[in-house]
Amino acid sequence: MPLYSYKAMNVMGRTVNGQMDAVNEIDLEMRLRRMELDFINGKPIQNRSLFAGKVPRRELINFCFHLEQLIRAGVPILDALADLRDSIEHPRFREIIAGMIESIEGGKTLSGSMEEHKEAFDDVFRNLVQAGENSGTLADVLRNLFETLKWHDELSSQTKKLMMYPAFMGVIVVAVFFFMMMYLVPKLTGFIRNMGQEIPTQTKILIGLSEIFVQYWYLILTLPVLAGFGFYIALRVNPSVRYKFDAFKLKLPVLGDIQRKIILARFASTFSMMYGSGISILETIRTTEHVVGNVVIREAIEHAGRLIEEGQNVTLAFQSVGMFPPLVIRMLRVGENTGGLDTALTNVAYFFSRDVKEAIEKLQAMIEPAMTIIVGVILGWVMISVLGPIYDIITKLKT
Repeated sequence: MPLYSYKAMNVMGRTVNGQMDAVNEIDLEMRLRRMELDFINGKPIQNRSLFAGKVPRRELINFCFHLEQLIRAGVPILDALADLRDSIEHPRFREIIAGMIESIEGGKTLSGSMEEHKEAFDDVFRNLVQAGENSGTLADVLRNLFETLKWHDELSSQTKKLMMYPAFMGVIVVAVFFFMMMYLVPKLTGFIRNMGQEIPTQTKILIGLSEIFVQYWYLILTLPVLAGFGFYIALRVNPSVRYKFDAFKLKLPVLGDIQRKIILARFASTFSMMYGSGISILETIRTTEHVVGNVVIREAIEHAGRLIEEGQNVTLAFQSVGMFPPLVIRMLRVGENTGGLDTALTNVAYFFSRDVKEAIEKLQAMIEPAMTIIVGVILGWVMISVLGPIYDIITKLKT
């Protein structure tokens, strides 16, 4: 179904712009009319992939929470979706829900209507909703989705918070260093050279760096950007480069261990949620392989899935992967023996998420003084290199 951009007018007389899936302009006008919007004009978007962005996680969290509450209160699905459509502020998501209402009115299920909007609802989300519909536990599934998405959002927020301070300080350091190399040092270079004494080695290095910056500043600015863009393209088109880069990230001191635990916590949480909803182990593994976001771990999980398919039990299969610590393997063994594998995996997710939170807090406490020391060393080296010869001249004059 094509995606249209449209202009319409709401009941208040204000112009509304947005995007919506529709068969043609007549269908678009009818869909907008159901949203109490008067169609003005519209045209199909040729390159859908550039415009149909993913829905923010916060919107999905609110969607799951409100839909679960309405379903538990006995509100029919269509009425619940209509209430959500009218209350959601995100324009693209509001139009997606309007399209889902149209699909359900045409005879599709809730999960079937989500199939038409894969940019908003991934495979895990759709499979869980379908399992909830088949088992009559849709409200419970939505509750689990709400909790899991909320946990993912909190984990993502912690990770971003960890990176914000180093990124900010890095920008400040680079800006100050550029200012010194491009303006301050060249102003003092002539004075230092005319003092008539031998220039210290660190000052010669500083002057040399300054001359390189002045002459080749455009290369210094553009080469890192071009290199970064080229590396990004290589990651996208070359599986070998992506595999080596993902393996390198896991081997980084401290950060590699944190990333591994984040990925495995996400995998265990999603696996537990799907398996607890009645989806088979093999189907769950095939679906959750794509949520890890790391090629090395994904291939290891694929290998575990093949072992399970060949008849090996879950504990031995995951033990052969080599990604889970012994304590987690024991928890899986207990869960498999007692029939509570989903509970065991929930505990695994909690185990990793707790470790990640503690590790991030410790790392964050270390980053701030470390960045302060780095900034002090760089600025101190520059100042000593510039002021050292001047201080020597003043000392000799006094004597």
